[in-house]
Amino acid sequence: MPRSIFAPTDMTVGTPWKSILQFTFPMLIGNIAQQLYNTVDTIVVGKYIGDNALSAVGSAGPIINMLLVLFIGISAGASIMVSQYFGAKNRESLSQTIGNCITVTALCCLFLILVATPIIRPALVALNTPPAILDWCTDYLIICVVGIAGLAYYNILSGIIRGLGDSVSALLYLLVATGINIVLDICFVAGLGLGVPGVALATIIAQIVSSALCLIKLARMQEYFDFKLKYLRPRAQYVKTLVRLGLPSGLTQAIFSSAMIIVQSLTNQFGEQFIAANVVVMRVDGFAMMPNFSFGTALTTYAGQNVGAGLYDRVTKGARQGTLMAVGTSTAITLIILLFGKGLMGIFTETAELVDLSYRLMTILAVGYIAVAVTQSLSGIMRGAGDTMTPMWISLITTVAIRVPIAYIISWLTTTPELPHGQSICIQISLLCSWLIGSVLTAIFYARGKWKTKAIKQ
Repeated sequence: MPRSIFAPTDMTVGTPWKSILQFTFPMLIGNIAQQLYNTVDTIVVGKYIGDNALSAVGSAGPIINMLLVLFIGISAGASIMVSQYFGAKNRESLSQTIGNCITVTALCCLFLILVATPIIRPALVALNTPPAILDWCTDYLIICVVGIAGLAYYNILSGIIRGLGDSVSALLYLLVATGINIVLDICFVAGLGLGVPGVALATIIAQIVSSALCLIKLARMQEYFDFKLKYLRPRAQYVKTLVRLGLPSGLTQAIFSSAMIIVQSLTNQFGEQFIAANVVVMRVDGFAMMPNFSFGTALTTYAGQNVGAGLYDRVTKGARQGTLMAVGTSTAITLIILLFGKGLMGIFTETAELVDLSYRLMTILAVGYIAVAVTQSLSGIMRGAGDTMTPMWISLITTVAIRVPIAYIISWLTTTPELPHGQSICIQISLLCSWLIGSVLTAIFYARGKWKTKAIKQ
Protein backbone atom coordinates (compact mmCIF):
# COMPACT_ATOMS: atom_id res chain seq x y z
CA MET A 1 0.00 0.00 0.00
CA PRO A 2 1.55 3.38 -1.00
CA ARG A 3 2.52 5.80 1.74
CA SER A 4 0.16 8.73 2.28
CA ILE A 5 1.62 12.15 1.42
CA PHE A 6 0.43 13.28 4.87
CA ALA A 7 2.43 10.59 6.71
CA PRO A 8 5.88 11.18 8.24
CA THR A 9 8.79 10.47 5.88
CA ASP A 10 11.78 8.36 6.82
CA MET A 11 14.66 10.27 5.20
CA THR A 12 17.26 7.69 6.26
CA VAL A 13 16.47 5.59 3.17
CA GLY A 14 16.30 6.26 -0.58
CA THR A 15 18.26 8.61 -2.84
CA PRO A 16 19.33 11.69 -0.77
CA TRP A 17 18.54 14.40 -3.34
CA LYS A 18 15.12 12.93 -4.04
CA SER A 19 14.24 12.82 -0.32
CA ILE A 20 15.45 16.41 0.12
CA LEU A 21 13.60 17.69 -2.95
CA GLN A 22 10.35 15.88 -2.06
CA PHE A 23 10.49 17.47 1.38
CA THR A 24 11.59 20.89 0.12
CA PHE A 25 8.87 21.39 -2.49
CA PRO A 26 5.91 21.49 -0.05
CA MET A 27 8.11 23.54 2.30
CA LEU A 28 8.76 26.04 -0.49
CA ILE A 29 5.06 26.40 -1.29
CA GLY A 30 4.36 26.75 2.43
CA ASN A 31 7.02 29.41 2.90
CA ILE A 32 5.65 31.30 -0.10
CA ALA A 33 2.18 31.08 1.43
CA GLN A 34 3.50 32.36 4.75
CA GLN A 35 5.21 35.22 2.97
CA LEU A 36 1.83 36.02 1.43
CA TYR A 37 0.66 37.02 4.92
CA ASN A 38 2.97 40.02 4.90
CA THR A 39 2.73 40.58 1.15
CA VAL A 40 -1.07 40.73 1.04
CA ASP A 41 -0.94 43.08 4.04
CA THR A 42 1.47 45.29 2.12
CA ILE A 43 -0.54 45.30 -1.11
CA VAL A 44 -3.86 46.01 0.66
CA VAL A 45 -2.29 48.75 2.80
CA GLY A 46 -0.51 50.36 -0.16
CA LYS A 47 -3.55 50.29 -2.43
CA TYR A 48 -6.32 51.18 0.04
CA ILE A 49 -4.65 53.33 2.73
CA GLY A 50 -1.49 54.85 1.23
CA ASP A 51 2.30 54.93 1.29
CA ASN A 52 2.50 56.17 4.90
CA ALA A 53 0.51 53.17 6.09
CA LEU A 54 2.89 51.01 4.05
CA SER A 55 5.77 52.56 5.97
CA ALA A 56 3.99 51.90 9.28
CA VAL A 57 3.58 48.17 8.63
CA GLY A 58 7.20 47.92 7.44
CA SER A 59 8.59 49.75 10.45
CA ALA A 60 6.78 47.31 12.74
CA GLY A 61 8.46 44.31 11.11
CA PRO A 62 11.85 44.32 12.89
CA ILE A 63 10.17 44.69 16.28
CA ILE A 64 7.81 41.76 15.59
CA ASN A 65 10.81 39.66 14.60
CA MET A 66 12.53 40.54 17.86
CA LEU A 67 9.44 39.54 19.85
CA LEU A 68 9.37 36.15 18.10
CA VAL A 69 12.89 35.07 19.07
CA LEU A 70 11.64 32.90 21.95
CA PHE A 71 9.40 30.89 19.64
CA ILE A 72 11.99 30.65 16.88
CA GLY A 73 14.34 29.10 19.43
CA ILE A 74 11.71 26.65 20.68
CA SER A 75 10.75 25.71 17.13
CA ALA A 76 14.38 25.13 16.09
CA GLY A 77 15.16 23.02 19.16
CA ALA A 78 11.93 21.04 18.80
CA SER A 79 12.53 20.27 15.13
CA ILE A 80 16.06 18.98 15.82
CA MET A 81 14.98 16.85 18.80
CA VAL A 82 11.96 15.43 16.97
CA SER A 83 13.94 14.55 13.83
CA GLN A 84 16.75 12.84 15.79
CA TYR A 85 14.39 10.91 18.09
CA PHE A 86 12.26 9.92 15.10
CA GLY A 87 15.35 8.73 13.22
CA ALA A 88 16.40 6.72 16.29
CA LYS A 89 12.82 5.32 16.70
CA ASN A 90 12.75 6.57 20.34
CA ARG A 91 8.98 6.83 21.02
CA GLU A 92 9.17 7.89 24.69
CA SER A 93 11.61 10.75 24.13
CA LEU A 94 9.63 11.86 21.08
CA SER A 95 6.44 12.03 23.15
CA GLN A 96 8.13 13.92 25.98
CA THR A 97 9.66 16.42 23.55
CA ILE A 98 6.34 17.28 21.89
CA GLY A 99 4.45 17.66 25.19
CA ASN A 100 7.15 19.82 26.77
CA CYS A 101 7.27 22.09 23.70
CA ILE A 102 3.54 22.79 23.94
CA THR A 103 3.80 23.78 27.63
CA VAL A 104 6.93 25.90 27.23
CA THR A 105 5.31 27.78 24.33
CA ALA A 106 2.24 28.64 26.44
CA LEU A 107 4.44 30.05 29.23
CA CYS A 108 6.48 32.11 26.75
CA CYS A 109 3.31 33.58 25.19
CA LEU A 110 2.04 34.73 28.57
CA PHE A 111 5.41 36.24 29.47
CA LEU A 112 5.64 38.13 26.19
CA ILE A 113 2.14 39.63 26.42
CA LEU A 114 2.76 40.92 29.95
CA VAL A 115 6.24 42.33 29.27
CA ALA A 116 6.12 43.63 25.69
CA THR A 117 2.75 45.39 25.45
CA PRO A 118 3.57 48.37 27.72
CA ILE A 119 6.89 49.18 26.03
CA ILE A 120 5.83 49.15 22.36
CA ARG A 121 5.15 52.88 21.90
CA PRO A 122 8.24 54.05 23.87
CA ALA A 123 10.37 51.68 21.77
CA LEU A 124 8.98 53.14 18.53
CA VAL A 125 9.69 56.66 19.72
CA ALA A 126 13.25 55.67 20.64
CA LEU A 127 13.73 54.31 17.10
CA ASN A 128 12.95 57.70 15.52
CA THR A 129 9.71 56.44 14.02
CA PRO A 130 8.23 59.37 12.05
CA PRO A 131 5.25 60.97 13.88
CA ALA A 132 3.07 60.51 10.78
CA ILE A 133 3.16 56.72 11.19
CA LEU A 134 3.69 56.34 14.97
CA ASP A 135 0.05 55.66 15.92
CA TRP A 136 -0.48 53.14 13.13
CA CYS A 137 2.74 51.35 14.08
CA THR A 138 1.71 51.17 17.72
CA ASP A 139 -1.77 49.80 17.01
CA TYR A 140 -0.39 47.17 14.61
CA LEU A 141 2.20 45.91 17.09
CA ILE A 142 -0.14 45.77 20.09
CA ILE A 143 -2.66 43.63 18.20
CA CYS A 144 0.13 41.32 16.99
CA VAL A 145 1.50 40.87 20.52
CA VAL A 146 -1.88 40.19 22.12
CA GLY A 147 -2.56 37.54 19.48
CA ILE A 148 0.98 36.12 19.51
CA ALA A 149 -0.15 32.61 20.50
CA GLY A 150 -1.48 31.88 17.01
CA LEU A 151 1.80 32.66 15.29
CA ALA A 152 3.85 31.01 18.05
CA TYR A 153 1.97 27.73 18.04
CA TYR A 154 1.90 27.49 14.26
CA ASN A 155 5.70 27.85 14.13
CA ILE A 156 6.32 25.35 16.93
CA LEU A 157 3.74 22.74 15.90
CA SER A 158 4.56 22.91 12.19
CA GLY A 159 8.24 22.57 13.14
CA ILE A 160 7.39 19.39 15.04
CA ILE A 161 5.38 18.03 12.10
CA ARG A 162 8.23 18.79 9.70
CA GLY A 163 10.71 17.18 12.11
CA LEU A 164 8.67 13.99 11.66
CA GLY A 165 9.22 14.29 7.91
CA ASP A 166 5.74 15.58 7.00
CA SER A 167 6.03 18.87 5.12
CA VAL A 168 2.71 18.44 3.26
CA SER A 169 0.32 18.81 6.22
CA ALA A 170 1.95 22.04 7.40
CA LEU A 171 1.62 23.32 3.84
CA LEU A 172 -2.08 22.46 3.62
CA TYR A 173 -2.92 24.21 6.90
CA LEU A 174 -0.92 27.27 5.92
CA LEU A 175 -2.68 27.52 2.57
CA VAL A 176 -6.05 27.47 4.35
CA ALA A 177 -4.89 30.19 6.74
CA THR A 178 -3.48 32.27 3.88
CA GLY A 179 -6.83 32.19 2.10
CA ILE A 180 -8.54 33.33 5.30
CA ASN A 181 -5.99 36.11 5.72
CA ILE A 182 -6.52 37.43 2.19
CA VAL A 183 -10.31 37.45 2.55
CA LEU A 184 -10.21 39.12 5.97
CA ASP A 185 -7.63 41.70 4.81
CA ILE A 186 -9.98 42.86 2.06
CA CYS A 187 -13.04 42.75 4.32
CA PHE A 188 -11.47 44.60 7.25
CA VAL A 189 -9.53 47.24 5.28
CA ALA A 190 -11.37 47.77 2.00
CA GLY A 191 -14.82 46.84 3.31
CA LEU A 192 -14.99 48.00 6.94
CA GLY A 193 -12.30 50.68 6.76
CA LEU A 194 -10.42 49.45 9.84
CA GLY A 195 -7.09 50.62 8.41
CA VAL A 196 -3.77 49.24 9.67
CA PRO A 197 -5.33 47.57 12.76
CA GLY A 198 -7.60 45.63 10.41
CA VAL A 199 -4.54 44.17 8.68
CA ALA A 200 -3.13 42.99 12.02
CA LEU A 201 -6.47 41.47 13.06
CA ALA A 202 -6.78 39.53 9.81
CA THR A 203 -3.31 38.07 10.20
CA ILE A 204 -3.84 37.06 13.84
CA ILE A 205 -7.14 35.29 13.11
CA ALA A 206 -5.61 33.38 10.20
CA GLN A 207 -2.65 32.29 12.31
CA ILE A 208 -4.90 30.98 15.08
CA VAL A 209 -6.69 28.81 12.51
CA SER A 210 -3.39 27.38 11.18
CA SER A 211 -2.11 26.55 14.67
CA ALA A 212 -5.39 24.83 15.60
CA LEU A 213 -5.18 22.65 12.49
CA CYS A 214 -1.59 21.68 13.36
CA LEU A 215 -2.66 20.67 16.88
CA ILE A 216 -5.46 18.48 15.51
CA LYS A 217 -2.98 16.83 13.13
CA LEU A 218 -0.59 15.98 15.96
CA ALA A 219 -3.42 14.52 18.01
CA ARG A 220 -4.05 12.09 15.14
CA MET A 221 -0.43 10.93 14.78
CA GLN A 222 -0.27 8.60 17.80
CA GLU A 223 1.05 5.79 15.64
CA TYR A 224 4.46 7.46 16.08
CA PHE A 225 4.25 9.00 19.56
CA ASP A 226 1.90 9.36 22.53
CA PHE A 227 -0.09 12.57 22.73
CA LYS A 228 -1.25 12.51 26.37
CA LEU A 229 -1.72 15.04 29.17
CA LYS A 230 1.06 13.54 31.29
CA TYR A 231 3.61 14.59 28.67
CA LEU A 232 2.61 18.25 29.08
CA ARG A 233 4.34 18.32 32.47
CA PRO A 234 7.76 19.93 31.97
CA ARG A 235 10.68 17.53 32.42
CA ALA A 236 14.08 19.05 33.16
CA GLN A 237 15.95 16.70 30.84
CA TYR A 238 13.92 17.67 27.78
CA VAL A 239 13.56 21.36 28.61
CA LYS A 240 17.35 21.61 29.04
CA THR A 241 17.98 19.92 25.71
CA LEU A 242 15.35 22.15 24.07
CA VAL A 243 17.08 25.23 25.47
CA ARG A 244 20.57 23.96 24.53
CA LEU A 245 19.56 23.34 20.94
CA GLY A 246 17.07 26.17 20.51
CA LEU A 247 18.79 29.00 22.38
CA PRO A 248 21.50 29.56 19.74
CA SER A 249 18.85 29.75 16.99
CA GLY A 250 16.78 32.12 19.11
CA LEU A 251 19.85 34.23 19.85
CA THR A 252 20.73 34.23 16.17
CA GLN A 253 17.31 35.66 15.38
CA ALA A 254 17.62 38.09 18.30
CA ILE A 255 20.97 39.28 16.94
CA PHE A 256 19.54 39.65 13.48
CA SER A 257 16.44 41.45 14.76
CA SER A 258 18.52 43.75 16.98
CA ALA A 259 20.63 44.68 13.99
CA MET A 260 17.48 45.25 11.94
CA ILE A 261 16.12 47.55 14.66
CA ILE A 262 19.42 49.49 14.79
CA VAL A 263 19.47 49.72 11.00
CA GLN A 264 15.76 50.64 11.03
CA SER A 265 16.66 53.65 13.14
CA LEU A 266 19.08 54.69 10.37
CA THR A 267 16.50 53.84 7.70
CA ASN A 268 13.90 56.05 9.39
CA GLN A 269 16.21 59.05 9.01
CA PHE A 270 15.97 58.83 5.21
CA GLY A 271 12.24 59.66 5.30
CA GLU A 272 8.88 58.06 4.55
CA GLN A 273 9.56 57.37 0.86
CA PHE A 274 12.74 55.42 1.51
CA ILE A 275 11.02 53.51 4.32
CA ALA A 276 8.22 52.57 1.91
CA ALA A 277 10.75 51.56 -0.78
CA ASN A 278 12.58 49.44 1.76
CA VAL A 279 9.30 47.71 2.68
CA VAL A 280 8.69 46.86 -0.99
CA VAL A 281 12.25 45.52 -1.34
CA MET A 282 11.87 43.37 1.76
CA ARG A 283 8.61 41.89 0.48
CA VAL A 284 10.25 40.83 -2.79
CA ASP A 285 13.31 39.77 -0.79
CA GLY A 286 11.06 37.56 1.32
CA PHE A 287 9.98 35.60 -1.74
CA ALA A 288 13.52 35.45 -3.13
CA MET A 289 14.74 33.96 0.15
CA MET A 290 12.05 31.28 0.32
CA PRO A 291 13.95 28.56 -1.61
CA ASN A 292 17.00 29.13 0.58
CA PHE A 293 15.00 28.83 3.80
CA SER A 294 13.13 25.80 2.42
CA PHE A 295 16.30 23.92 1.50
CA GLY A 296 17.84 24.88 4.83
CA THR A 297 14.87 23.51 6.80
CA ALA A 298 14.71 20.36 4.66
CA LEU A 299 18.41 19.72 5.24
CA THR A 300 17.95 20.24 9.00
CA THR A 301 15.33 17.48 9.09
CA TYR A 302 17.37 15.31 6.72
CA ALA A 303 20.51 15.68 8.84
CA GLY A 304 18.60 15.17 12.10
CA GLN A 305 17.04 11.88 11.04
CA ASN A 306 20.26 10.50 9.55
CA VAL A 307 22.41 11.60 12.49
CA GLY A 308 19.87 9.96 14.81
CA ALA A 309 20.34 6.77 12.80
CA GLY A 310 24.16 7.19 12.75
CA LEU A 311 24.38 7.57 8.95
CA TYR A 312 27.02 10.33 8.65
CA ASP A 313 28.21 9.41 5.15
CA ARG A 314 24.63 9.82 3.98
CA VAL A 315 24.45 13.23 5.70
CA THR A 316 27.53 14.45 3.81
CA LYS A 317 26.20 13.21 0.49
CA GLY A 318 22.84 14.90 1.07
CA ALA A 319 24.56 18.15 2.10
CA ARG A 320 26.42 18.31 -1.21
CA GLN A 321 23.38 17.51 -3.34
CA GLY A 322 21.04 19.81 -1.39
CA THR A 323 23.43 22.77 -1.55
CA LEU A 324 23.83 22.40 -5.31
CA MET A 325 20.04 22.42 -5.77
CA ALA A 326 19.72 25.51 -3.56
CA VAL A 327 22.45 27.41 -5.44
CA GLY A 328 20.90 26.57 -8.82
CA THR A 329 17.48 27.78 -7.67
CA SER A 330 18.85 31.04 -6.25
CA THR A 331 20.78 31.74 -9.46
CA ALA A 332 17.54 31.51 -11.45
CA ILE A 333 15.79 33.83 -8.97
CA THR A 334 18.60 36.39 -9.23
CA LEU A 335 18.20 36.51 -13.01
CA ILE A 336 14.42 36.96 -12.69
CA ILE A 337 14.88 39.88 -10.28
CA LEU A 338 17.36 41.61 -12.56
CA LEU A 339 15.20 41.15 -15.67
CA PHE A 340 11.69 41.71 -14.29
CA GLY A 341 12.31 43.60 -11.05
CA LYS A 342 10.40 46.77 -11.94
CA GLY A 343 7.26 44.80 -12.70
CA LEU A 344 7.54 43.08 -9.32
CA MET A 345 7.88 46.42 -7.52
CA GLY A 346 4.83 47.77 -9.35
CA ILE A 347 2.63 45.17 -7.65
CA PHE A 348 2.98 47.01 -4.34
CA THR A 349 2.65 50.65 -5.33
CA GLU A 350 1.56 52.83 -8.26
CA THR A 351 4.02 55.60 -7.39
CA ALA A 352 6.62 55.66 -10.21
CA GLU A 353 9.38 57.18 -8.05
CA LEU A 354 8.85 54.49 -5.44
CA VAL A 355 9.03 51.72 -8.06
CA ASP A 356 12.31 53.10 -9.48
CA LEU A 357 13.90 53.49 -6.05
CA SER A 358 12.80 50.01 -4.95
CA TYR A 359 14.22 48.40 -8.09
CA ARG A 360 17.55 50.19 -7.67
CA LEU A 361 17.83 48.91 -4.10
CA MET A 362 16.82 45.39 -5.16
CA THR A 363 19.55 45.11 -7.80
CA ILE A 364 22.17 45.68 -5.11
CA LEU A 365 20.94 42.65 -3.17
CA ALA A 366 20.19 40.28 -6.07
CA VAL A 367 23.53 38.43 -6.34
CA GLY A 368 23.60 37.93 -2.58
CA TYR A 369 20.83 35.32 -2.75
CA ILE A 370 23.29 32.83 -4.24
CA ALA A 371 25.59 33.31 -1.25
CA VAL A 372 22.68 32.87 1.16
CA ALA A 373 21.83 29.55 -0.53
CA VAL A 374 25.20 28.20 0.63
CA THR A 375 24.78 29.63 4.13
CA GLN A 376 21.27 28.27 4.68
CA SER A 377 22.00 24.81 3.29
CA LEU A 378 25.19 24.12 5.24
CA SER A 379 23.82 25.77 8.40
CA GLY A 380 20.78 23.50 8.11
CA ILE A 381 23.05 20.44 8.10
CA MET A 382 24.97 21.65 11.14
CA ARG A 383 21.79 22.47 13.08
CA GLY A 384 20.19 19.13 12.23
CA ALA A 385 23.29 17.37 13.53
CA GLY A 386 22.94 19.25 16.83
CA ASP A 387 25.52 22.01 16.25
CA THR A 388 23.45 25.16 16.67
CA MET A 389 26.28 27.23 18.15
CA THR A 390 28.39 27.58 14.99
CA PRO A 391 25.60 29.18 12.88
CA MET A 392 24.90 31.50 15.82
CA TRP A 393 28.49 32.74 15.98
CA ILE A 394 28.63 33.24 12.24
CA SER A 395 25.41 35.28 12.42
CA LEU A 396 26.84 37.31 15.30
CA ILE A 397 29.98 38.13 13.33
CA THR A 398 28.29 38.97 10.04
CA THR A 399 25.46 40.98 11.55
CA VAL A 400 26.98 42.82 14.51
CA ALA A 401 30.62 43.11 13.44
CA ILE A 402 30.02 43.57 9.71
CA ARG A 403 26.55 44.70 8.67
CA VAL A 404 25.73 47.39 11.26
CA PRO A 405 29.18 49.09 11.21
CA ILE A 406 29.32 49.08 7.39
CA ALA A 407 25.86 50.68 7.15
CA TYR A 408 26.79 53.52 9.51
CA ILE A 409 30.29 53.99 8.08
CA ILE A 410 28.97 54.35 4.51
CA SER A 411 26.28 56.71 5.76
CA TRP A 412 28.91 58.85 7.49
CA LEU A 413 31.38 58.81 4.59
CA THR A 414 28.73 59.90 2.07
CA THR A 415 27.30 62.75 4.13
CA THR A 416 26.96 66.05 2.24
CA PRO A 417 24.96 69.26 2.79
CA GLU A 418 22.38 67.88 0.34
CA LEU A 419 22.44 64.43 1.99
CA PRO A 420 22.76 65.09 5.75
CA HIS A 421 22.40 61.35 6.52
CA GLY A 422 24.51 60.11 3.60
CA GLN A 423 23.57 57.71 0.79
CA SER A 424 20.54 55.59 1.58
CA ILE A 425 22.00 52.60 -0.31
CA CYS A 426 24.26 52.04 2.70
CA ILE A 427 21.47 49.81 4.04
CA GLN A 428 21.56 47.40 1.07
CA ILE A 429 25.34 47.44 0.58
CA SER A 430 25.91 46.48 4.23
CA LEU A 431 23.42 43.61 3.93
CA LEU A 432 25.09 42.28 0.78
CA CYS A 433 28.51 42.34 2.45
CA SER A 434 27.21 40.37 5.44
CA TRP A 435 25.66 37.73 3.14
CA LEU A 436 28.86 37.21 1.13
CA ILE A 437 31.12 36.92 4.18
CA GLY A 438 28.59 34.68 5.95
CA SER A 439 28.62 32.15 3.12
CA VAL A 440 32.42 31.91 3.19
CA LEU A 441 32.54 31.42 6.97
CA THR A 442 29.76 28.81 6.89
CA ALA A 443 31.53 26.78 4.20
CA ILE A 444 34.78 26.85 6.20
CA PHE A 445 33.20 25.67 9.47
CA TYR A 446 31.13 23.00 7.72
CA ALA A 447 34.30 21.63 6.09
CA ARG A 448 36.03 21.42 9.49
CA GLY A 449 33.42 18.80 10.48
CA LYS A 450 33.02 19.43 14.21
CA TRP A 451 29.24 19.29 13.73
CA LYS A 452 29.60 15.51 13.49
CA THR A 453 30.24 15.30 17.25
CA LYS A 454 27.10 17.17 18.42
CA ALA A 455 24.31 14.56 18.23
CA ILE A 456 21.83 14.19 21.13
CA LYS A 457 22.70 11.26 23.38
CA GLN A 458 19.94 8.67 23.05
